Amino acid sequence: MKRLIIDTDPGVDDSMAILFALQSPEIQLEALTTVFGNNGVEKTTANALRVLELAGRSDIPVVPGVNRPLLHEYHGTGYRVHGRDGLGETNMPPAKSNPHPGRAAEYLVSRIMEAPGEITLVAVGPLTNLALAVSIEPRIAQNVKEVVIMGGTATVPGNVSPVAEANIHNDAEAANIVFHAGWPFTMVGLDVTTKTIMNSAYLARLQEAGTPFTDFISAITPFYHQFYKSVRGTDGFHVHDSSAIAYVIDSSLFKTQKVYVDVAVGEQRNSGQTIADWHGSWKQPPNVNVCLDVDSARFLELYYERITKN
Repeated sequence: MKRLIIDTDPGVDDSMAILFALQSPEIQLEALTTVFGNNGVEKTTANALRVLELAGRSDIPVVPGVNRPLLHEYHGTGYRVHGRDGLGETNMPPAKSNPHPGRAAEYLVSRIMEAPGEITLVAVGPLTNLALAVSIEPRIAQNVKEVVIMGGTATVPGNVSPVAEANIHNDAEAANIVFHAGWPFTMVGLDVTTKTIMNSAYLARLQEAGTPFTDFISAITPFYHQFYKSVRGTDGFHVHDSSAIAYVIDSSLFKTQKVYVDVAVGEQRNSGQTIADWHGSWKQPPNVNVCLDVDSARFLELYYERITKN
């Protein structure tokens, strides 16, 4: 069983990924750390607490993190995708539990250093908490079991600019630190997440299961689904954050390749671009295990099987 901490910004797709992890016997979810991104950190923290309460797992700590990028103000528009409340404009009542009194970066350092080689860290939002953690204590790079992120793109266009994926773009400077920290590092980016789509038929199948989890998903996804219809012109939405959880559960779902990847920073148009040096032009050793293909049919069946079981 893999001991997991998820760094997250719930978010519709984050919430679906958290439930996926909770329903998977391969994973022991030990904490959620929260970050700005799909909404401000106050709301992402509240949503993380809601999801855990729904699952009957309020024993799992939720540790708030940062509310802005390292070097600039944040003016994100995640509400256009996830709703003003981050959960598809469902305006659910607050959870009864409270967040952990600590802060995410210090918490990550403490948990990783007290259990060398045991904690897998999955980040499905901007990478600011991770950048702060590895800056506070660089030795976590040698003591974490693995870092898996949902973010970046190596072979396909970006989704917030022609070249950049949202989580990386939201704090490119933090991502640059994280990509070069020297830890075992896998990028589950748009190269694979855009190949897996939950369409109307799949969502109807989930709804028919009639479990508390599928009822919750059926409530929060219409707003998210409508965004894809209106902006992308597609029936269905890409499965981003749950793809990172799927990699942790069963890496054989994915085709990967190790390569040197750099992150463009600054105020240029390519800020947040994850640049893979496929031909070794920079003479640098590989630092990222990049997911390049996915067995989407098998992944979607795995998600359905896990999320519908009682």
